[in-house]
Order: sequence, then C-alpha cells, then structure tokens
Amino acid sequence: MIFRYPNGKPYKPDKQIKENKQQSITYSNRGMTLEEDLNETNKYYLENQIAVIHKKPTPVQIVHVDYPRRSAAVIKEAYFKQSSTTDYNGIYKGKYIDFEAKETKNKTSFPLQNFHEHQIEHMKNILHHGGISFVILSAFNQYYFLEATHLLTFWERQSAGGRKSISMKEIAELAYKIPLGYQARIDYLKIIDKLYF
Repeated sequence: MIFRYPNGKPYKPDKQIKENKQQSITYSNRGMTLEEDLNETNKYYLENQIAVIHKKPTPVQIVHVDYPRRSAAVIKEAYFKQSSTTDYNGIYKGKYIDFEAKETKNKTSFPLQNFHEHQIEHMKNILHHGGISFVILSAFNQYYFLEATHLLTFWERQSAGGRKSISMKEIAELAYKIPLGYQARIDYLKIIDKLYF
C-alpha cells in the first residue's frame, strides 16, 4: 500500500529520515567553535591573571554609511584595509605570544593553502625578535599545537615544489595534542610552559 501526502506525492519513510538527517548536519559554524573556544580560554586566562591574549581585530575601511534614524547607523559598504597578520596576540610570563588558529575538514592532511604568505612572513618576524609563535590546528577531531618553526619548514618545502599539505603522520609526530579542558577549554599555555619555561 502506498501512502500519499495531500499534494499527491508518495510518502517514503526511509528516504525522508535519511534526507532529514543529512539536512540537520551543518558545517557552517565549525570554524566558530575553535574561535569561540579560544576566546573563552583567553577570557579565563585574563580573568585569572594568567595571561593577556586577545583576538586581533581585522582593519576595515568604511566607505558608505546610511543613517535611517538619528540613533542608528547602517554600514552599507566596507573593505578590508590590509591583509591581517595572525589571529591572536598578547603576553604571557613576560614573553610576546602570537598565533594563528586554523582548521580543516580534510581527513588525511592539513592543506597549506589555509595559510597566506603574509602570515608566514609575520611569524618569521615574531621568531626573529624572540617572540613565541605557533598555530593551533583543529584537524582529525583533535586540537593540535604546532610550533611556527615546523610550519615554516613545511611552507619552504611547498615553495620548493614539495607537498602542499602537512600529513596526519607529520602532525602526530611534530605537533602537541591539546586536550579539551573545562575552564581553559583549549589550554595551550600548558604546552608553552613545557616548551619555553
């Protein structure tokens, strides 16, 4: 027996359930989870006088603004003034901290195309001046701490015609897993303590 909707279309329960499950899965806010977790972690560090680390604002040039009411302004047109450097910076135990947060859905490697030349140059400058620079990667259902020196090596390999990604094996060998915590959700300072202090 075939059941039909009022519009005449046949009811197919297995197909409907499968389609509804596929529609409920969304990847649009996956990047926000990493950013939100880092922002909460940094807020915890600040509130507990552990470190002062903030997300850098992206410089924007406002071109056109409408004023529909005296108390309201609506930005209609704006452009990025310049390429941003890295996502976060601050100070911890007297050392300058500067890092980028990136993620991938790729199941076998981390594409280097997620980084930009100006970010690589910025990290080189931080290291040159004695700062601590690194990347927090969200990959393979795990957070990783990768020192900038390793990232720079992978970038140079790519520039010389080598692999355009960091393999899962290389990440497992060179990066440090960051276990999820409660108050400091992504407690990356524990790794900095081991490496630098």
